[in-house]
Amino acid sequence: MGHPVLREHRMLETLESLFRQVMPRVDFCSLRFVNERQEQVRVRQNIPQPVQRATDVGAMITVMHGGGLGYGATSELNASGLRWAAEQAAYWASRTAGRAVFDFRKISPPLIHDEYAGPEEIPWDTVPLEDKFDLLNAESRRLKTDDRIVDWDAALWHVEKETLYLTSAGGRIFQRFSYMTPFLRATANQKAITQTRTLGGRGYCRQGGMELIDNVGFRTAAPQIAADAVALLSAPNCPTGKMDLVIAPDQAILQVHESIGHPLELDRILGDERNYAGTSFVKPEMFGTYRYGSDLLNITYDPTRPEQFSSFAYDDDGLKAEKQYLIEKGILRRGLGGLSSQLRSGIPGVANSRASSWNRPPIDRMANLNLEPGDKSFDEIISAVSRGIYMKTNSSWSIDDSRNKFQFGCEWAQLIEDGKLTTVVRNPNYRGISATFWRSLKMVGNDSTFEVLGTPNCGKGEPNQIMRVGHATPVCAFEGVDVFGGE
Repeated sequence: MGHPVLREHRMLETLESLFRQVMPRVDFCSLRFVNERQEQVRVRQNIPQPVQRATDVGAMITVMHGGGLGYGATSELNASGLRWAAEQAAYWASRTAGRAVFDFRKISPPLIHDEYAGPEEIPWDTVPLEDKFDLLNAESRRLKTDDRIVDWDAALWHVEKETLYLTSAGGRIFQRFSYMTPFLRATANQKAITQTRTLGGRGYCRQGGMELIDNVGFRTAAPQIAADAVALLSAPNCPTGKMDLVIAPDQAILQVHESIGHPLELDRILGDERNYAGTSFVKPEMFGTYRYGSDLLNITYDPTRPEQFSSFAYDDDGLKAEKQYLIEKGILRRGLGGLSSQLRSGIPGVANSRASSWNRPPIDRMANLNLEPGDKSFDEIISAVSRGIYMKTNSSWSIDDSRNKFQFGCEWAQLIEDGKLTTVVRNPNYRGISATFWRSLKMVGNDSTFEVLGTPNCGKGEPNQIMRVGHATPVCAFEGVDVFGGE
């Protein structure tokens, strides 16, 4: 059969040769090949679950001609399959010419020759499946610390992905990625009360290999997760009232994602997403002057941190990825939009035209959206709060279709009284309005509070696309937030 690397090299060479044979005579044509393999290993209630595996391989051909745009996708990576996809793309480009909301002749796709590989110190496949189950069995047993723990599980989810982007002008970009998502959960019950604690939700997802198990504290977290779930059973309900709010990084990422990330997507601002995912309270004229938050709010788009979940060198339209400030000292500077959205809107954007797979076209998506650290330690933040609450780990979220009014719930909270963490409370929630909330940001944690996290399941687009998104944030404190309990 030959070595896997050699087989892959030959397959890519064959794909390039076939693309040159089938590409039509048009203004621009590209091929985007995706090969993705997933494996999930899980132990629930000390019982190993069936291993889940999936492979998804195919290619999309994009044609821009006469101002129109068309796509064709196929999983048949031979001459006839690629020729059919190219014909479909050319047909739809001809049908949309003169009818599209944008003249695609204005786009000058970049001509790039490059390769990129994300980090992976201990490759997933080098660790035997038996060893993975041994690890999960051990952590599963460490989650069952009390008879009141009624459900618990430990899991590892790994995705390996290669992409190849070719253009009719001779461009070629090859990228390889390894994604890891570890997960721990303990659910406790006592009479009518049920409480769950997790390892940051599914937030501890990063790029890399099995080395991430130790990097995110997977081997040491289980006893505390279980203890927290049990402690919440006897905790009083979260109080209701206006108070200062301190949120941990595993909640701050959701706040950034929903009330900054989605509202700044340029295709949403342009109206493309209104039928499904909604619109945005952000208007084109706000860029450059609008105060989105306090002076402490600095939000960057940064796909250049190798370990972060959505790092890459080029987006799916071949645009080079660079770190950019979207919000700087509270002022809105730049949107989340790829090359076509930038040209349509006249608003500066970033390299974030991304597709979830080979059979979906690239659209404006978050990648790594980070809140830059400030200068306060965790102890300094807590000691500066006379009456407030500290919340960790998102458990629920709700936000309106313009990404403005929101309501979020967390797994865990402690009251802050006279600068000290005191009573544990359950079912904590808070609500607000996006810009008003971020303007109340009064303290931002330093590097010692900063965590690299993310989410593996951001949904958007018609047809739907589920995307991996990275977030990195410190601890943050807000003044005068509406807090309330739930049942």
